[in-house]
Amino acid sequence: MIAKNFFLKKKFHYKSKSGSLYFYTCEGVYRYSNHWGRVANCRWKISGIENYKNQNYYVGYAKWKHFWGLNENRKLFYLEFDSTTEKAIIVKVGSENPSRFLMSLNLAIKRQKQIKALFKNHKWALYYNKPVEVVQDELIKKLINSDETLRALKQNLRRSFKQTLEIGV
Repeated sequence: MIAKNFFLKKKFHYKSKSGSLYFYTCEGVYRYSNHWGRVANCRWKISGIENYKNQNYYVGYAKWKHFWGLNENRKLFYLEFDSTTEKAIIVKVGSENPSRFLMSLNLAIKRQKQIKALFKNHKWALYYNKPVEVVQDELIKKLINSDETLRALKQNLRRSFKQTLEIGV
């Protein structure tokens, strides 16, 4: 997010049919808009706003290198999880080939939302008879390394915890 007065001093380069303003630089693009998410053939995510409200105007900035095509079915993305911020970040594979579980953009976005929800409401984790942080950590590892459903991953996690109790490990 950028200060709203950014466009007061600049003449915009493009105005969309919906009223969004765009200002281009060599490094990236500034966007003044009241709608974020899927826009035409792009996905825009605005960050840095405490209480985001759709239909309020914000100014966002994105570097050109952070744009990628929306070929949503190709497995070109993986998730990195930052435990200090409790956020999953979608990363596009570049020229390097990381030894990460690759997923489509749709799955990466879905997983990102699921991880956010796991921290928002953690009552589900109380049924595992383990510390909530341990259960969350194990489930997140499985979410970013699999394309199984969240439900199946939770069931498998419950079985593995149960087996550990029976073995006494």
